Amino acid sequence: MEELDVEPAVTLIPGVDSNRKQMCFDWGPGEMLVCETLFPKGFISGREEKGLGCPNIFIVRKDQDVYSQTLRKLFNESHGIFVGLQKSEEELAGKSKKAQLVLVSKNYRSVIRACMEEMHQLAISTRDPELQCQHSTQVCILSAMELIWNLCEIIFVEIAPAGHLLLYLLDWVRLHVCDVDSMVREVLNSENPSKHKDFWNAVDIFVLQGRMDEARHLLSKEASANPTSMGMCRILDDLMKKMPVLSIGSTQTLTEMELKWQHWHEECQQYLQDGTFASNPHMESICKILLGDENAILEKRELMTTWYHFLVTRLLYSHPTVKPVELRFYAQSSLDLFLEGESSPEPLDSILMAAFEFEIHQVIKECRKCSIALSNWWFVAHLTDLLDHCKLLQSHNLYFGSNMREFLLLEYASGLFSHRCLWQLGVDYFDYCPEYGKVYLELHIERIPLNTEQKALKVLRICEQRQMHEQVRSICKIMAMKAVRNNRLGSALSWSIRAKDAAFATLISDRFLKDYCERGSFSDLDLIDNLGPSMLLSDRLTFLGKYREFHRLYGEKRFSEAAKLLLMLMTARIAPCSFWMTLLIDALPLLEQKEVIFSAEQTYELMRCLEDLTAGKTDNQKFQGDDIETTKVDILRLALARNLARAIVKEGTLEGS
Repeated sequence: MEELDVEPAVTLIPGVDSNRKQMCFDWGPGEMLVCETLFPKGFISGREEKGLGCPNIFIVRKDQDVYSQTLRKLFNESHGIFVGLQKSEEELAGKSKKAQLVLVSKNYRSVIRACMEEMHQLAISTRDPELQCQHSTQVCILSAMELIWNLCEIIFVEIAPAGHLLLYLLDWVRLHVCDVDSMVREVLNSENPSKHKDFWNAVDIFVLQGRMDEARHLLSKEASANPTSMGMCRILDDLMKKMPVLSIGSTQTLTEMELKWQHWHEECQQYLQDGTFASNPHMESICKILLGDENAILEKRELMTTWYHFLVTRLLYSHPTVKPVELRFYAQSSLDLFLEGESSPEPLDSILMAAFEFEIHQVIKECRKCSIALSNWWFVAHLTDLLDHCKLLQSHNLYFGSNMREFLLLEYASGLFSHRCLWQLGVDYFDYCPEYGKVYLELHIERIPLNTEQKALKVLRICEQRQMHEQVRSICKIMAMKAVRNNRLGSALSWSIRAKDAAFATLISDRFLKDYCERGSFSDLDLIDNLGPSMLLSDRLTFLGKYREFHRLYGEKRFSEAAKLLLMLMTARIAPCSFWMTLLIDALPLLEQKEVIFSAEQTYELMRCLEDLTAGKTDNQKFQGDDIETTKVDILRLALARNLARAIVKEGTLEGS
């Protein structure tokens, strides 16, 4: 494990003797809380002995959900939806914007549902009880997430008007609350469906959910099997068929709808008062439900299972044109009636109640408090972003300057950076946090382990695109140091050039020159041959590039050009003094050519360089007691003298002619 920046402070555990147990906490790498416990020997086994045993280190991960393969699909898919929403924000307005936001919300829900179904299949297929429990728990969480999101979509995004609101709530209940299909299949597949023990339960559920066509279909089985009840079935079927419903897109006004509903309600009331269904308690109960009798509906509590199902059924048969602002009153009374004071509301109930009361900030707060939101902030971050695009959170700023949307997105993106793959998604979330996003990205990008050059290049590209110059230099320096440690000088030089680090480029250039002196050849010739303007980063790098060019010219037998370049390297003083002897030795083959390469003036310059070197005028280097170096100097002096004589003769001959 990597070392912590500071030594953790000792934290005593309340209620425990300080001589027996103590703990130290601090944040370690990768969003982990490191916890050190000091137990006496034998403490865990129950036999306490004197003296402390070895400390135990526990790692508590901050965002465990990011390591679930299925939930990673949720993060990846929702990332695309999120980015698409941010990019389309400026292009949309008016009705088209609302339609787009509704579509985005549905896309989020479809991703949640797909992950929930996949997690459900895993829970069914696995044989490991612990894994099965984990998958089942995640299914429950994802189901609750979709339930809350769907309700928020209806109330805050769709903003359904009176009349249409109930239709959306009915779809919401049918989708989330009660799955009656399996029960109906079992009933219909039996020999005598109307005699099946769950027959009337199935009819009741269809009625409670406003699914009149399915209820009438089942009721026809009763009429066929029992001729004595055919008349009652026909009347009840007719009442269900005539029940007024305000369909989406209808031109019917609310007033017309309320008048029709009132006439239908009076007809139901008349049949009940006449005792039409008195001989059949099941049909009589259904007629009472159609009349909105709260006691009759509450008798079916076990079939509805939840108070919000009761709420929607109650509204369907007593107040079908309910307005959004009236929801809070019906919601609270429905919760009280359904629970009857026997149990307290669950966290999910509090969230839904806050939504019905149009308390957006309370919805977000409650989601974050309970486990429904997942420990990685995914739910609250994306829901809040969507609501912010609906212009519903503009007035709510946090005390430190950032708004709620940005705060939640920052926390979610920070969690993604703890995963080796998902951190790339977090970059885009930081990009769309205008106030603190870049600061957070700079802090997190520096903590990414650069295990490979491919990953380093990916991180570097992200930093370069965002003009994060300090991070670019830091990454390049880190990779250059790694390359040097692995003796990959070409890679190290490339990284140092990219970092524009003159000092490090000088250091690596010296390593190249040292290797050349030892081996007599250069490594990474492609890189050195194509330095281009990059060689101007430092004098030593310039020398390295030019010295390699000298060797190339010499190899191409362009001796005059090679000689001029060699002399320039020495007289311009960009060559390191320790390399002067090598340069002078490189001049020997040119001095011994049949054709005079160095002019008299150039030869004098070479002689001066040799004398500076031997006299110790540069860096106080001398050759005392070194026979090899003395021999080299003698050979050079002889070659220079001979070349000088030849050059003087040649130049004199040319002048005379």
